[in-house]
Amino acid sequence: MRAWLRRLARFLGLALLGWVGLSILLVLMFRVVPVGGSMVMAERKLEAWLAGESLEIQHQWRAWPALADSAKLAVLAAEDQRFPDHHGVDFIELRRAVTTSLNGGELRGASTISQQTAKNLFLWTGRSWVRKALEAWFTLWLELLWPKERILEVYLNIVEWDDGVFGLEAASQHYFGVPASALSTAQASRLAAILPNPRGLSASQPIDHVLQRSRWIRGQMYNLGHAYLDRL
Repeated sequence: MRAWLRRLARFLGLALLGWVGLSILLVLMFRVVPVGGSMVMAERKLEAWLAGESLEIQHQWRAWPALADSAKLAVLAAEDQRFPDHHGVDFIELRRAVTTSLNGGELRGASTISQQTAKNLFLWTGRSWVRKALEAWFTLWLELLWPKERILEVYLNIVEWDDGVFGLEAASQHYFGVPASALSTAQASRLAAILPNPRGLSASQPIDHVLQRSRWIRGQMYNLGHAYLDRL
């Protein structure tokens, strides 16, 4: 019995080491390799298949220079203004979210762009402690092995902007009929404004809430200034 337990423990230990090595290898690979897909894209395809539907994924990778600075700044202003300074977790924003919830307010997300990149690229969208633990693991390695510019580049290329629409290039074409390099400040702010609910909101046919949030985002972009991107 003891010999069997030792063999099981050895097997589990080797399996864990193999998974750790593979996960780090994947992070290293995607530091330089263009990302052609993500786990969330696969999840959406599976959801559609299980529902007996067909979903066409719209996605085209675009390198950093082909992504409009207006979009980079808009997403940072909307999602993670301390992105250049934190190491994957924004404890200031997390503390605010917890305090708001304890005071009876609505529980809001405090995920950083690094965390969202880890989730979108490697994991799934459901909420569980297992997924949060894996998200923390991958976020740690993204922050250790990727420059900030690469994290934002991948995020902009894989984030979901509508049903089947992933990445800035596909979203720009889908909503405005322009390439990601040609987005105006107003268009970029609208795209950033729908990120909390990309499958329920539209950047091209915005409701009042989206228009108000996009105006707020443009104000934050002005406050940050384009020199903010030089900090990445």
